[in-house]
Amino acid sequence: MFLPDLVSVIVGLSLLFFGLSAAFMGYSMKQSFDDTTANITIIIGIISAILGFIFIFFIDSLSFLKAIQFYIVGLIMIVFGVTGLISKKNRVSTFTSILVLIMGIIAIALAIFTNNQPIYIAVIIGLVLIIEGISMSLD
Repeated sequence: MFLPDLVSVIVGLSLLFFGLSAAFMGYSMKQSFDDTTANITIIIGIISAILGFIFIFFIDSLSFLKAIQFYIVGLIMIVFGVTGLISKKNRVSTFTSILVLIMGIIAIALAIFTNNQPIYIAVIIGLVLIIEGISMSLD
């Protein structure tokens, strides 16, 4: 249904935007919050952006690699969600962190269905970006 290279580019772009969002959020947290949580969020953002560039330019998306992309994205979202829960910035941030954590678990669970519909990973990352955007606008 989708070309493997197209899927790799879509997932890469999604990870890149997620990484940039996380890095900017960590930078803004540094000015008003503790440095440890902000640094972890910045590191998650940088790692996500690097993986996004790797998926866009260097990795040919083979069938087994698409499942690995789900696991990587799911793991990043889980770590991002746990970091948000630990920071306990406010009620909206806690709710957003719970949603991101759930999306990460769903991403790992969807790794099984990757061969049929590999576009799910981009949809999940898009939902997480929308949730983060709403959370940032409510703060």
